[in-house]
Amino acid sequence: MQSPHIRYRYPVFYELPNSLKVLFTNVLIMMGFGYVFGLTQIWEVHHLEDGKPGLSVQDIQIAYRGNRSGTRLEAALRGSMSRHIDPAKAETIFQWIHQGASEQGYNETIKPILDERCIGCHGGRMGGIPDLRDYAGVRQTVNLDEGVSIGTLVRVSHIHLFGLTLIFTVMGFIFSHAYIKWRHMKSLIILIPFLAIFVDIASWWLTKVSPAFGYTVIIGGALMGVAFALQWAISMYQLWFLRPAVGETHLAD
Repeated sequence: MQSPHIRYRYPVFYELPNSLKVLFTNVLIMMGFGYVFGLTQIWEVHHLEDGKPGLSVQDIQIAYRGNRSGTRLEAALRGSMSRHIDPAKAETIFQWIHQGASEQGYNETIKPILDERCIGCHGGRMGGIPDLRDYAGVRQTVNLDEGVSIGTLVRVSHIHLFGLTLIFTVMGFIFSHAYIKWRHMKSLIILIPFLAIFVDIASWWLTKVSPAFGYTVIIGGALMGVAFALQWAISMYQLWFLRPAVGETHLAD
């Protein structure tokens, strides 16, 4: 019978069999690539929301709260969609919007432009993306820009809650085999990304109420990235390079 005073030894990385080391290494590599592509996607979608190069707090505020000084279509064509349309054609659309966005003007001038440049993605086949096939659909986008819709926020929130929780559960399990001298620090590094997920996603909703929460979107995402980088780098290093000194043993906790 095991003595109650004998502490269970949770293995650290260098004690694992090579098969687990190879498995963990490949998982970390794939997750690293996935995270980089995720950051790239955020950049591509949001970095021109304010019409200026670079990802800023204002880009995030416009993405979730909208540009209350203009319409959704105008904000998109001046921001993230500007690279998909010629400036002269975009200006034609702006003039049509400012003149009242009439149906006659749409049929005569605007529809051919949208059919040429926009219907490939905005043809009603993808949920959450404005349908620009007819005047009724386009008319909805020339109302006041209030940012991402509640329906889209619900959809994106539940996808990210499930996806990010799974990612950091796997990362945390792998990282739990690391040796950290200050054991409470390891628990904190595992906890931080889950707190960051909550802060990040809650801030999407709160930014629709107040633009000040655009800053907490950035903070939540930064905390998540730092925790991911720490877990990834420490795990990869200790998997293959950490060895105990003579007579020294490491306990994972």
